[in-house]
Amino acid sequence: MRNIDATTTTPAFLQRLDDCGNPRLKQVLSSLVTHLHDFAREVKLTEAEWMQGIQFLTATGQMCNDTRQEFILLSDTLGLSMLVVALNQAKPPGATEATVFGPFHVDDAPAAEQGADIAGGAPGTSLFVTARVLDLQGRPIAAAEVDVWQADDEGLYDVQRPELGRTRRARGVLHTDTDGRVRFRSIMPTPYPVPTDGPVGQMLLASGRHPWRPAHLHFMIRAEGFETLITHIFRDPDPYLDSDVVFGVRSSLIGNFVAHDAGTTPDGAKMATPFYTLDQDFVLAPKA
Repeated sequence: MRNIDATTTTPAFLQRLDDCGNPRLKQVLSSLVTHLHDFAREVKLTEAEWMQGIQFLTATGQMCNDTRQEFILLSDTLGLSMLVVALNQAKPPGATEATVFGPFHVDDAPAAEQGADIAGGAPGTSLFVTARVLDLQGRPIAAAEVDVWQADDEGLYDVQRPELGRTRRARGVLHTDTDGRVRFRSIMPTPYPVPTDGPVGQMLLASGRHPWRPAHLHFMIRAEGFETLITHIFRDPDPYLDSDVVFGVRSSLIGNFVAHDAGTTPDGAKMATPFYTLDQDFVLAPKA
């Protein structure tokens, strides 16, 4: 097709997909490009603005490395990650809701035994967690893998601290006992800003948005015969529960963090400073 103009560009592109042998790829590409072209026409996108967009995406890719995923951060802050979760992770009544994965999970988190201190020296107020993993009928799920990670009291994950190298802290992988329980010690979560030193941070600031996430713990729970659950447990009160920069808060995911004076901890030790406890149930949905 020759002499393509602002109205015929889209059908010309769609025609080029006639020989695409992958129906799903053809559907996704057709819809994506149609919406992109409609967007450009709607806002009358200028060449200078599109070049800015290309430079932004280039910088986003250049910011990615083994410990930082700027494109996940971009997806999260645009609300796209949570939209995809909502589309694909609908749970049956009674099952724990899913939320965003986040960009700071690692595949080499250390294995931890029951009652272990997974904080590993990360700064923060002590938190003792007991979590139960159950099925929809309330029965315990034994041998479930519970992968937990969090930021420290200064709002940083271990992978954001170059001085730690490959040392992992404030994260660990445990397995439930016959009662479906895991027990571990960590630190209280605190609110923190997502990184603003890259293109996503510049986008947030330019659009008048704050970069803050409410305090939370990350959990990924896997068990044979059940859907993998990726979720958070949030702390209340928190000034950012209603304006989470990545749109991830669900009321059902707000945990009961209980404050305790100095004294005997759940594991029987004596603590000279105040501490917190969290008892949390997670209910897994069976695989379809």
